[in-house]
Amino acid sequence: MSDGSKPAGETRHQPFVPESMTMTEFTLRAVIPGLIMTLILGAANAYLGLKAGQTIAATYPAAVMSMVILRLFRGSILEENIARTAGSIGESVAAGAIFTLPAFYIAGVWPSFGPEDAYWKSTALMLVGGILGVLFCSLVRRVMVEDRTLPFPESVAAGEIHKAGRRGAEAAKYLFQSMGLGGVIYLAAEFGLFRRAQEFVVNVGTIGLSKVKLGAGAGAQTVPAGGQLHMTSPEISPAYIGVGYIIGPELAALNFSGGVLAWGLMVPLLIYLMGPELQTLLPQGAGDEAWGGLTVQVWRFIVRPIAVGGMLVGTVYTLYRRRKSIFGGLSRAIKDLTPGQAPVKAGRTEQYMSSKTVFILIGVMFAVMAGLYVYMTGLLAGGIVAAIVMLIAGFFFATVSGYLVGLIGSSNNPISGLTLSTLIIAALLMVALGAKGNAGVAAVLGVAAVVCVSSAVAGELLQDFKVGYILGGTPRTIQVVELIAVVVASLVMYFPLMVLHEGNIKMGGMGFGDPQLSAPQAGLMAALATGIVGGDMAWPLVVVGVLMGIAMIMVKVKSPMLVAVGMYLPFETTSTIFVGGCIRWVMDRMSERRGHNEAQRTRAVNVGILAASGMIAGEALVGLVKSTMAWMEKPFPQLIANPSYLIGLLVLGVIAFVLIRVPLANAGRADEPAPPAAMM
Repeated sequence: MSDGSKPAGETRHQPFVPESMTMTEFTLRAVIPGLIMTLILGAANAYLGLKAGQTIAATYPAAVMSMVILRLFRGSILEENIARTAGSIGESVAAGAIFTLPAFYIAGVWPSFGPEDAYWKSTALMLVGGILGVLFCSLVRRVMVEDRTLPFPESVAAGEIHKAGRRGAEAAKYLFQSMGLGGVIYLAAEFGLFRRAQEFVVNVGTIGLSKVKLGAGAGAQTVPAGGQLHMTSPEISPAYIGVGYIIGPELAALNFSGGVLAWGLMVPLLIYLMGPELQTLLPQGAGDEAWGGLTVQVWRFIVRPIAVGGMLVGTVYTLYRRRKSIFGGLSRAIKDLTPGQAPVKAGRTEQYMSSKTVFILIGVMFAVMAGLYVYMTGLLAGGIVAAIVMLIAGFFFATVSGYLVGLIGSSNNPISGLTLSTLIIAALLMVALGAKGNAGVAAVLGVAAVVCVSSAVAGELLQDFKVGYILGGTPRTIQVVELIAVVVASLVMYFPLMVLHEGNIKMGGMGFGDPQLSAPQAGLMAALATGIVGGDMAWPLVVVGVLMGIAMIMVKVKSPMLVAVGMYLPFETTSTIFVGGCIRWVMDRMSERRGHNEAQRTRAVNVGILAASGMIAGEALVGLVKSTMAWMEKPFPQLIANPSYLIGLLVLGVIAFVLIRVPLANAGRADEPAPPAAMM
């Protein structure tokens, strides 16, 4: 039934661990490994999200690692569940952080991202958002967890891993082996053993073009081509390839199509047609490098605002397509808060934090957030209004986030889309109140940051609640562990962001917003906040992007948002993700040719996705070490002065072989029962 109640005559849910059984659950040997995992997986996702605009749900690897660790100490299955619960929440805090916190720096609200300017503000925003996410989700936990119309795909997979210990231990082998491979490949590239990417320079003189025509008609100019047309190859990146492998060939192709649209159509067309007039649209001196340098500047200052418009349409379209789920989630939340609707608590598996405690803590968080907003903006009315918007929008979007996780899993939860909707509402209210400049932008981004973290944490917690419901865990214990993990992650998650930002600057980059640290969602948040509040948004370009997004909807593009994100990301990133999608396509086709049944295909996909996740984690962790070394002014030494990209292509072949051969070799026999689809 849609309200989560049980039809007459329907048997009561029986968890894996019976309600009457006494079993160790909340222990230090479970909590401490979980907190360590939450920091590692959170930092890895921070790296991946800032580099590629993608995060990978941590529930599955956290389930595998918690099972392996706890078995060394002979821990119970409920202890494994507690460790996995604590270990997975760091990814959600990291997602909320990377989508919003860099926006304060990109928008110029914070003069730097150093500890003196950003640590305590970042920590406060993450802490309040994370705690509110736990509290908001606690209000609607029962009605959603017990709703049998919600499949909770990733929760079921995680529960099966805990129950099927032998299969989970085998899965751990693939995870850790691929982590090692991804880390070694990334480290080898950093030591200069091969070139990660190749910039192809075409000498235009050799094809009869010693000069390049910029512009058309009477205003056209012919300038020296400099003999160079620059094109960049895909990167040899286990992380980006792993992302493409996980999302699959169709979505990877959609993402790559945005890169082709930007670099294959818009950039050259703009340069040819507008030519010298482009100088008036770019910052002073940005286009002084003739054709080769001008292409990058045109993409950064003209094409990216168009991509912002496309992402706006993609956000609205995503929410519209899921409107029934959203309204369903809101109605369930409101009904669950109505007096007399909650079922009577009984037994260990029905013990959870009281509503009174939850509401008191929500009130405390609201007061803290209102004070912080007033301090950050210097506006009394504006700060209080921002806190009210945060509270209302945070609750509803946390509920929506949890409901969507129940339908499609946390991997596909559109957190950035929910946050963008909140940001626009907050920005329009700030304008109505007369807020301007950095104060108004700070208020808008402050609301967005708390709502983003809150929604991400609420979705992950509801997923954890469902795993506990399947296994027979105690809800109140899960809530307490989540609160502890959120506090720990919030206190520490700033540092991976700071190390990546400062390390990028010391390596010659610009920090957040640089092509090597693009932070696409945060860039979009900053652009919208400054544009609406500050009035300096390139609205004509954004309108072009909006119309482009509408056109994509009209021709039934599956994900206009993904295409727009592809336009916003560097070409080498989208092309590498596409390579990963192609490798997944080859594996799928080979599985079909071998005549694998559904059970065999599921096993192969599960192993392949686990291996791809390991490669992502391996590169991410070594990438954090690299950024830390650069931050300490001790960069990795270059062993070869001029490394070869051809060797890199051989390494790419090794990655492809692993992601194709290993899954196919572990498809199992045709008569074996089908396992749960872990992350499909």
